[in-house]
Amino acid sequence: METNEIQTATATIGTDVYKTELTARTHTIIADEPLDVGGKDLGPRPGDFVRMGLASCTAITLRMYANRKNMDVLQIKVSVSNGAFDGKTSYKTNIEITGNVSDEQKQRLMQIAKLCPVHKLLTNPIEIETLLLVVGS
Repeated sequence: METNEIQTATATIGTDVYKTELTARTHTIIADEPLDVGGKDLGPRPGDFVRMGLASCTAITLRMYANRKNMDVLQIKVSVSNGAFDGKTSYKTNIEITGNVSDEQKQRLMQIAKLCPVHKLLTNPIEIETLLLVVGS
């Protein structure tokens, strides 16, 4: 899980239309746009990364908890979708657990799902400070 220290991700785009190289820590992946909007569909769209971040964080948080409590959980599948309704962005998370869990454990797992760091980040007020630096060509 992420700590309270500053975390950095970098996006670099050259002259290729929409293809963007993303780096975080020692990992590099590609973001792009689908063909129907002029991209080459070489990677997920930027909004996909937000959904994938919430889905993976929720799954990892649940797996950590299930392991710590020795629950009989074979698989955790988390799907996240979103849309804008009445000027407000809304996310929906569906969690599917394969295994044997009691009703009490289900309730606790639901509480734990909302404790993942990305869920907390997206449900709290966010401030974004944007700075622009132009480097001569």
